[in-house]
Amino acid sequence: MTAHHSIGSDVIFQRARGTLNISAVSAAGDQSRLKDLRQQGSYRAIFPRPIKGTIEAVIINTAGGITGGDKFATKVTAYDHAKVSVTTQAAERIYRAPNATAGSMQTRLEVKPNAQLYWLPQETILFEGSRLRRRLEVDVAQGAKFLMVEPLVFGREASGESLQSCSLDDSVCITCDGKPVYVDRIKLNGDIAATLKRPAVANGARAMASIVLVDPTAKALLDGVRALLPSSGGASLLADNILVIRLLCSDSFALRTALLPILTHLTHNAVPKNWRL
Repeated sequence: MTAHHSIGSDVIFQRARGTLNISAVSAAGDQSRLKDLRQQGSYRAIFPRPIKGTIEAVIINTAGGITGGDKFATKVTAYDHAKVSVTTQAAERIYRAPNATAGSMQTRLEVKPNAQLYWLPQETILFEGSRLRRRLEVDVAQGAKFLMVEPLVFGREASGESLQSCSLDDSVCITCDGKPVYVDRIKLNGDIAATLKRPAVANGARAMASIVLVDPTAKALLDGVRALLPSSGGASLLADNILVIRLLCSDSFALRTALLPILTHLTHNAVPKNWRL
């Protein structure tokens, strides 16, 4: 994933870089089409056959994962009346960093008036020794629809892995017409496994997810979501058009089992096929 060469006694690592820029517009017949596509370095996007006039983009990290010093940036814009759904080919793996430098993921999403954007990446899996700094910034116009999920898995329980030396700095900021409506940040350092065992933190859960829906119809969806929640999940309205859901689960399998029905409900059965493989 990251090649290196030596100069004397020093080892110089070649870091992965990836840039992806996608924008979509509405075309005749209520169909959406690509306006711009730029892909550079270790990021690529493929576009399966669209469903119901929506563009579906699948992000592929050809580097195979992220480690310390890697930098990835994504920008997605849904212009007026366009419909875009973005997911990832597989879970994103955050591997051991060789030093204190974190891997970086920067995402910027813009949803223009009357547009729809689903940001539905698959799980991000943290490995022992990993270091990640992730930023998600979203601006949603009045009357637009935005749905995001960010699933996090802390280590591979099946392999007996415990995260005793890791760093995660993860933040999400959603604005509506420039005004902040949802700001969230997670900072975990060191012995993450011990932190997650605390009853007031995760009570031993090793997987979590945050879901946010910004949609004029959000209030009407609340009861349906609550009926699908496991006992370790919760849902509430920040406003009539902003629905927030939090889930804690024992492992990645339990998390996905809980997420699929909820995402199916919120997308009206339009979850990307990758989620069902």
